[in-house]
Amino acid sequence: MSLHGVRRADTRDLASWMAMRLSLWPDAEDTVDALLAQLEEDDQLVLLAFDADGRAIGFAEATLRHDYVNGTESSPVGFLEGLYVVPPARRSGVGRALVDAVERWTRERGCQELASDALIDNTASHAAHAAYGFEETERVVYFRKALAGAAR
Repeated sequence: MSLHGVRRADTRDLASWMAMRLSLWPDAEDTVDALLAQLEEDDQLVLLAFDADGRAIGFAEATLRHDYVNGTESSPVGFLEGLYVVPPARRSGVGRALVDAVERWTRERGCQELASDALIDNTASHAAHAAYGFEETERVVYFRKALAGAAR
């Protein structure tokens, strides 16, 4: 399966994009309306990669973050929120093409840095990020404490 092209997603791509999102984030509860709104936001980007037959084979989601982003030194920062390539198309340049397009979009918006994150045990994602030229900046463990009697 080879890459034919990358373009910004639009409403006709909703079904393909949602299916791949659920493969990456099975617990996602985004509504169709929320996803459609994401396509319209100036500070958000959704890209899809397609094969020669016009099938979506990968996606990337990115945002401009104006708040502090761990490990960065500037603001705003482009942030790679999600990257997914269907298994048969992995290791064929699809992920790199998506990241390259996110980098271009980020630079066009005046950013000096592109950041991302991955779960601490997702070593495949760590390796992919390194292959795309990202450098690890820090590791963080998040904590929470449920408060008795607090409204839910």
